[in-house]
Amino acid sequence: MNIVLGITGSIAAYKACTLIRQFVKQGHEVQVVITPAGKEFITPITLSALTSKPVISDFFSQRDGTWHSHVSLGLWADAMVIAPATASTIGKMANGIADNMLITTYLSMKAPVFVAPAMDLDMWDHAATQHNLNVLRQRGVTIIEPASGELASHLIGKGRMEEPERIAELMLAAIEKPKNSALSGRHILITAGPTYERIDPVRFIGNYSSGKMGVALAKECALRGASVDFVCGPIQCYPEVEGVNVVKVESAQEMWNCASSLFPSSDAAILCAAVADFTPDTVAQSKIKREGDDLILHLKPTQDIARGLGEMKKTHQRLVGFALETTDEMSNAKAKLEKKNLDFIVLNSLRDEGAGFRHDTNKVTIVSRDGETPYPLKSKAEVAVDIIDRLECLFQ
Repeated sequence: MNIVLGITGSIAAYKACTLIRQFVKQGHEVQVVITPAGKEFITPITLSALTSKPVISDFFSQRDGTWHSHVSLGLWADAMVIAPATASTIGKMANGIADNMLITTYLSMKAPVFVAPAMDLDMWDHAATQHNLNVLRQRGVTIIEPASGELASHLIGKGRMEEPERIAELMLAAIEKPKNSALSGRHILITAGPTYERIDPVRFIGNYSSGKMGVALAKECALRGASVDFVCGPIQCYPEVEGVNVVKVESAQEMWNCASSLFPSSDAAILCAAVADFTPDTVAQSKIKREGDDLILHLKPTQDIARGLGEMKKTHQRLVGFALETTDEMSNAKAKLEKKNLDFIVLNSLRDEGAGFRHDTNKVTIVSRDGETPYPLKSKAEVAVDIIDRLECLFQ
């Protein structure tokens, strides 16, 4: 495999040497592209010795004026990884600021791109950095964040570059998955995000679901060669990657109408959406004014999407549900598993720190008729890998 390794101006640049060794040891060719700031932290001579290739930094060679073609690099590469990636480089990637060889190479890249951020906690938490990371995610770039098992270590690790061995493992596994995946060529339906149940033209009943877990699941399925129908309520970030068809809905009824029409042609459905259980019996046509002390809303049950699809399910289809609980978590999850004819259910609890709505992490237990498998706190991208691994087993 041909790998372009981008190195930027971070103290973590020294870890690039270990990453190169990981790639070379597995028989891959590595071409380093380094920013001018990156050369302040590690010398091109060291990198060249490890890759057996001249390091590219400028558009033209300082020796003979040879032009370094970023377009050719984009065609040569089977993958690109930028490690470490500073906040500055991430910002330039997100906004197309092509002022160095590394960014122009990224903009010409035809292969999958991976980014391993490296910065201090304040820069990581800044709204601009998180916005830029989300822009890259929407464009199909995989962000490799530090792995963690417990909440405390996750908080300490924010912004820190993941270890080179783990970067190589995740990156190579992601690239090779479609070749061997049991999901390759299959059609997967995924529901995600909240639903909004209108009260009047400006108010609604809803919940705090961000849709992040569903987005991670859609990307993972697409990565393994599946085509995905992604039916989502109102969310801010979408899985804009090849193989994913995004269908936007608002209410529980709209989500049911869409999901029930798509499910018969699907091999599996993953019901990750936080669907409202109740909706107003009537919707006011104009804004409800403040009058008197009380406002009484009459609510009626919404369509139970999981149960409805469970009743439609054929023998060749697989159905995965989610359960977010606050009490009696396991007994409630097992009851849903049977009642809704699910193959397995993903259980998480709002009592676990770092799990549930709005977080980038999740802590889940996969519950099936064969038993329960608990997992530690992980990023939602890693949780998606665990869930899709289990789904693949159902097709083998």
